[in-house]
Amino acid sequence: MEIAILSSQSKGDFDADAVARYWFAEAEETLTVAGHLVEKRDYSYALFFAHLAIEKELKGLHASNRGQHAPPIHNLLRLAKAIGIKLDERRTESLIRITAFNIEARYPDIKRDFRRRCTPEYTAEQMKIVRGMFEWLKSHLTS
Repeated sequence: MEIAILSSQSKGDFDADAVARYWFAEAEETLTVAGHLVEKRDYSYALFFAHLAIEKELKGLHASNRGQHAPPIHNLLRLAKAIGIKLDERRTESLIRITAFNIEARYPDIKRDFRRRCTPEYTAEQMKIVRGMFEWLKSHLTS
């Protein structure tokens, strides 16, 4: 069912509400997994999943607010701009930083340095920012 929701490309087959609900449910679940990873002290992957949660929330907003599939990208700032969300400097910087978690947790040569940076304190601070961003994004649902 979910694959059909995301793979329907023709305009007549596109159900924006179903696609948005799919992405919003995925975003919530992914944020929950990020919290579990924090509890297990797997901080770099927790932040990787935090990025995924924000990405999925943005893709849900794109489907809901624009009535079409989100572009297949992982750059959170680009996704927010594609939706037309107005960002202040602080939120822009947050999206850029959160986007970096996608790369830093994925590639082994970069991951070593990122893992060293992911102390309990740093991760807690970043997760607070992610959760705040997540809630703020929810306020941008227009349909």
